[in-house]
Amino acid sequence: MTTSSDKIVTAIAHTNIALIKYWGKRNAEFIIPYTGSLSLTLDQFYTQTSVQFDASLDQDSVSIDDQLIDGNGWQRVHNFLNIVRQQSGITLNAQVKSENHVPTAAGLASSASAFAALAAAASRAAGMDLDLQALSRLARRGSGSACRSIFGGFVEWQRGTNDADSYAVPIETPNLNDIRIVALTVEKHHKPISSRQGMALSVTTSPYYPTWVKVVESDLQSIKSAINADDFTRFGTISELNAMRMHALTLSANPDFLYFTGDTLEAMNEVKRLRHSGIECYYTIDAGPNVKVICQKQNVAAITDTFSKMFGPEKVTVAQPGPGVKYL
Repeated sequence: MTTSSDKIVTAIAHTNIALIKYWGKRNAEFIIPYTGSLSLTLDQFYTQTSVQFDASLDQDSVSIDDQLIDGNGWQRVHNFLNIVRQQSGITLNAQVKSENHVPTAAGLASSASAFAALAAAASRAAGMDLDLQALSRLARRGSGSACRSIFGGFVEWQRGTNDADSYAVPIETPNLNDIRIVALTVEKHHKPISSRQGMALSVTTSPYYPTWVKVVESDLQSIKSAINADDFTRFGTISELNAMRMHALTLSANPDFLYFTGDTLEAMNEVKRLRHSGIECYYTIDAGPNVKVICQKQNVAAITDTFSKMFGPEKVTVAQPGPGVKYL
């Protein structure tokens, strides 16, 4: 099957911050996780991607921010496009143009927005008309956390056991709608060990991994209960604790590794100091050095002021719940 090469589809997807973390694959090929996870899609960080299948191309062409990419980055996109081709029956190569409004590989889940946008644009450009559940399943094949970026607000990735039943679902709730995330971009460089490498090492070498699987199940139920009860204190406490338990896996792997820098630790300590002074906030950290401060609307000014003085205002971004994937 071929398609007209004049059909360009553009999609935008926002990144998400995991509050109950995904850390470890049961099946690496299909990216089936050992545990469920829960995230909040953010309005400030996003990827815009255009895809065109074109008979004149002799291989896939991939550019990010007007830079042609090759090597591992190209291979990962090419592999994902092969899945789209397999599912749609199309045989053409594709031109992919992406604009990333997220620092890449710095622990701000750039791959989540990237593959959610790619899944949406590529599937539609290939003539597929997927519902959101099917789109979430497809995005998962590119990056696990991308399955959550298909939806806005609070989202749960149901771990499932296979390709058909592992996908994300939105959590419909009017509660905790004054949540804000103050993102501290203390480091924009590539992290020394990728999430994929880090997960594999933790799963295979940390003696605490089986306990982590049990803990996440409990944390998931607890945080959903806190959202339903509009209980911000419980919500923040669970999020912070779950993040630290994930990073305990990296410290207990062999060889051990750590995503934190000195600035990460400084920010974590400052969040605790603010909390003890009566400004309620909590931190969460994905696989990278950057800290996300979870707070409510009324405390945003005090928190941004504090961290702007510590790190500079250009490193502080205030985000709120963001939308699901959309087409332009």
